[in-house]
Amino acid sequence: MLKGLSGLGDMAGMMKKAQQMQQDMADMQEQLENVTVVGESGAGLVKATANAKGNLTALDIDPSIFHPDEKEVVEDLILAAIKDAQAKASAKAQSEMTKITEGLGLPADFKMPF
Repeated sequence: MLKGLSGLGDMAGMMKKAQQMQQDMADMQEQLENVTVVGESGAGLVKATANAKGNLTALDIDPSIFHPDEKEVVEDLILAAIKDAQAKASAKAQSEMTKITEGLGLPADFKMPF
């Protein structure tokens, strides 16, 4: 008589998993604020620190590279360090996301739409 309702248990389970994933995602986003990565260029003469969300939090430049005639080199080193930090932040965030998606039985390379 209630044969058509047998899928409701599965639906409830899926809803519960979706809610858990939403909470896990919110927790991960908060944690990424506190995880730091350091990008470097010029053999460590320029270091850019960012959180795992990609927000730059610090920049350290060795004073030995400050020569007025090498302004463009210094600018390039700064940009390279920032890009390196952002790439590392993105990789760290993706690594954390993979932990969540694998826990839900999704493929390791699954990309969330946000």
